[in-house]
Amino acid sequence: MLAIFSAGIAPGLALLCYFYLRDSYETEPVLTVARAFIYGALLTFPTMFIQYVLIEEGITFPHMINAFLSAGLLEEFGKWFILFYLIYQHVDFDEPYDGIVYATSVSLGFASSENILYLLAHGVEHAFIRALLPVSGHALFGVVMGFYLGKAKFSREGNEKQLLLLSFFLPFLLHGFFDYILYLETTWIYYIVPFMLFLWWFALKKVKQAHILTEQHHRRIWRERSS
Repeated sequence: MLAIFSAGIAPGLALLCYFYLRDSYETEPVLTVARAFIYGALLTFPTMFIQYVLIEEGITFPHMINAFLSAGLLEEFGKWFILFYLIYQHVDFDEPYDGIVYATSVSLGFASSENILYLLAHGVEHAFIRALLPVSGHALFGVVMGFYLGKAKFSREGNEKQLLLLSFFLPFLLHGFFDYILYLETTWIYYIVPFMLFLWWFALKKVKQAHILTEQHHRRIWRERSS
């Protein structure tokens, strides 16, 4: 049991530490980040319950629709909802990069809880592939969501609503494609590798852009205080 718990939560914590430590200005309070992680972990249970009810009621869809609705839409909207209503206005969310910290916290809380439940049901031998794919995927979806949330909160261009929409729509789209690839059974490996490489490239590009936005944000604050 301890081995399963450790194998289930370790990848999520490692990825969370990676993105947390890349905050080059003011690192977020550990307690607030931990709270966001717990929010994400708790979200797993109502999400899985809804998915279970859909299956038990015989409400099935073709693979593509199931990948985008039952997985992508349901899971990403739940994470976005928590971030927007519980964290977006939080006093500790005070620079653009913080969006990535809190979004990856929620996403990896969800992924870690889901991962532990999966390993309990199917065995710890699946831990490595789960760490490489679903856990990493959730982290990277969180990076994309957090980038646009951070950009929306500190935008001065009057486009907050458009950026908030992107903060949900892009992770939903990426998650849907990810799950659809896994439905391809015999050929999925040929598609998932380039997709994950693209996802890492895209997410790290957003991390770099978030650092630039954060630097600009602090320079603007410094100029306003100096004038």
